[in-house]
Amino acid sequence: MDANSPQPVGHDGDLSLLTTSIGTLNLAERNSSIKPAKNVFGSARALLAAIRDSTANEQDYVKLGLSCVDVCQALDRGLNGRRMDDLNNSILGAIEKLTTTVGAIQKKIAKQGERNPVSHPPHAKDDKETIAAWGRDLDRILYTFTVELSLNNHMILLDIRRDVQASQGGTEAPCQPTQASIPLGELPPPRPRACFGRDGLIEKIVGLVDSLNHVALIGAAGIGKTSVALAVLHHERIKRRFGDNRRFIRCDKFPASRSNFLCQLSKVIGAGLENPEDLAPFRPFLSSREMFIVLDNAESILDPQGTDAQEIYTMVKELSQFSNICLGITSRISNVPPHCKRLEIPTLSMEAACEVFYSIYGDGDRSRIINDLLRRLDFHALSITLLATTASNNKWDYDQLAKEWDEQRAQVLQTDYNESLAATIELSLASPTFRKLGPNARDLLGVVAFFPQGIDEKNLKWFFPTIPNRKKVLDKFCFLSLAYRSGDFITMLAPIRDYLRPRDPRTSPLLRAIKDGYFARMSVDLNPNEAGFGESQWIKSEDINVEQLLDVFTSLGLNSPDVWDACVRFMRHLYWQKPRQIVLGPKIEALPNNHPSKAECLFELSQLFALIGNDPEAKRLLVLTLALDRARGDEFRIALTLRWLSQINLNLGLAGEGMQQAEEALEILRRLGDTLQQANCLDNLARLLLYDGQLDAAEDAVSHKIVLLSLEKGQDFLLCQSHCLLGAIYRSKGEKEQAIYQFETALTITSSFDWQGELFWIHYEMARLFRDRDEFDDANAHIGQAKSHTADDAYNLGRGMEMQAWIWHGQCRLEDARSEALHALEIYERLGAAKDVGDCRELLQLIEGALGSQISGGSGSSVRY
Repeated sequence: MDANSPQPVGHDGDLSLLTTSIGTLNLAERNSSIKPAKNVFGSARALLAAIRDSTANEQDYVKLGLSCVDVCQALDRGLNGRRMDDLNNSILGAIEKLTTTVGAIQKKIAKQGERNPVSHPPHAKDDKETIAAWGRDLDRILYTFTVELSLNNHMILLDIRRDVQASQGGTEAPCQPTQASIPLGELPPPRPRACFGRDGLIEKIVGLVDSLNHVALIGAAGIGKTSVALAVLHHERIKRRFGDNRRFIRCDKFPASRSNFLCQLSKVIGAGLENPEDLAPFRPFLSSREMFIVLDNAESILDPQGTDAQEIYTMVKELSQFSNICLGITSRISNVPPHCKRLEIPTLSMEAACEVFYSIYGDGDRSRIINDLLRRLDFHALSITLLATTASNNKWDYDQLAKEWDEQRAQVLQTDYNESLAATIELSLASPTFRKLGPNARDLLGVVAFFPQGIDEKNLKWFFPTIPNRKKVLDKFCFLSLAYRSGDFITMLAPIRDYLRPRDPRTSPLLRAIKDGYFARMSVDLNPNEAGFGESQWIKSEDINVEQLLDVFTSLGLNSPDVWDACVRFMRHLYWQKPRQIVLGPKIEALPNNHPSKAECLFELSQLFALIGNDPEAKRLLVLTLALDRARGDEFRIALTLRWLSQINLNLGLAGEGMQQAEEALEILRRLGDTLQQANCLDNLARLLLYDGQLDAAEDAVSHKIVLLSLEKGQDFLLCQSHCLLGAIYRSKGEKEQAIYQFETALTITSSFDWQGELFWIHYEMARLFRDRDEFDDANAHIGQAKSHTADDAYNLGRGMEMQAWIWHGQCRLEDARSEALHALEIYERLGAAKDVGDCRELLQLIEGALGSQISGGSGSSVRY
């Protein structure tokens, strides 16, 4: 190139120089006869071409950016001095779309500028295509904006012409506007940022609204009704269907009267009417377009006991009769116009609850602590939001959050912005319907809140004998969504329960009366030989309530004899009807050793642990009990504890230790002359001898027991156990017919009683007998019978499943055996039955080994249990 020739400057000059240089290199490449030189010229030419394209792109980026700036300045000039609420909704929508697109392109250009396209020539071709695409986007949105603006101006002119004609005596004006400009109404609140776990529900509601079906969303305070309604209101299908005619009225933001409702309706929908008396002047306006109107928190105006309630209800009902109007109602009460599709808003799923919590708290590691808190909140949307907000504001970690919840409960559900669950609940308590229920309503509500299960409707008469309208009051609690029915119980969501339950139960007369009623029901003797034994089964459905009552009242008065006596009776009821762990254990052990109820409480607690298969814990508690009994010198209690210790040692495989304890107990009981307890002790001794292989001695012990029982009346239950034990002894001796006879004798005795536990063990032992003889059809029949008698006894169900797995293992039904064994293992692990867990895992290893042999072509061998 000629260095002395004048050179252009700026971007255009750069492009000119690059074009000239590329031409020179192209000429040199064609004329060169040296191959390496041709390659160098070609590479240099390609590099300069890429740089030229990048330089051109940089200019194009600048031009596109300036176009965006020009559009923004034009909008600013056009809107200067105009209030946004003076603009028609369609104009606002067009402006919003335009500014959104322009802003997006500007951000992209700014980001591209940070990359400096000139320093990255390999991307030049991509940049050119990107610029062209962005330019087309801008052209398209500008064209759409122009068309929409023109159409809107045309429609405004038509509306003005109709208004002028009406004012000159022509056609009737639709609704007598109070100002010359076209009334616009109020825009609805924005869509919630997130509405986790509600997609299916929202789609269902959208489908109903899109077909102009009225929808009422009913549910408790804070469950998410408003969020769902707003998500529907802003759904794309609803926006396409109703456009700008989507309205939202907050019914709790104005006093509930007919005139206030009409004024708010006029303001929100843009009817422009002043002080309307009824819906008559609205009709032309309402009939002129399809409209979706949401009445949020409608319980404020639809409460039957409220001011002008009937008149407001009539107007809402009339609104629902317009064929072109769709009503959406959110309410805590179900008092809505007919033909409204009522949908109960459910609580969140675990997954959705986690999404709500972590979206506010922060995306940390998922924690079981949080899962537990979400369950304790009953997956209630507002409570989860408040909990996460409070935890985030205070920078609590998961452990601290759990601690604060345990200590403060309802107080934790309060943010720094005075948002709280308490405020929403108090709105329901301030409602006219609740206030009209009378002075007992708040105390009755506190009783429902106190019990985790709520109140069994079958017990209302003895729970609340002094309240004549008790059923009606509870119905109103459900009507107000303060409570709901779950089976036979009236209960409430956990966060609402935590807020409403009495802080000191002693201050509630109704709760004290219920406590006395429960204690009286548990005071009956539990004797399986008595006809009334079955009546104690009520504990199966109300055990959680009784446990809550005892947990609270034992905390209030550690030395209250009636409460601790009730605690003993409660554990006996569970022993016979629903064996399980309880929360009272730590409190029992914390009692001072001189407490009159401690030894008996420890003893009953050990029985529960033994019955669910946790023998080590049962033994530990019995050793503590025995020390207390010996310190007091109570021989009968010493013998009783020794007898049960011998039973636990049998379960633990410690036959020698168990026989020593059984013989010591037997000696004490002989000295005391207690025939019945001697028989029980002989039963333990016989089982220990059977385990130790001393079969003749075991048979003698049981036979002696039967003789002693013949001296007592009404001991069918113990006789039944004796025949079962004899059947097990004869089975071990190999005397099948004798064993079957004894088991069938036991079954005959139980036929007069409802002894589910004994029926289970009889059929269980018979299943074992037939399995040991490879008579699998009979074994399966009996284990099926056994499992049908487990009822609420999880431990027995696990034992039945484990035996079923052994039977199927013997039949080489290995997949079925593995499935049943895994279910049994799950039950044992949940109950903490350590020995059974170990036995079940050994069985699973056998099954897996047999499956492996089966796969490799071998055959699994049958192993005896």
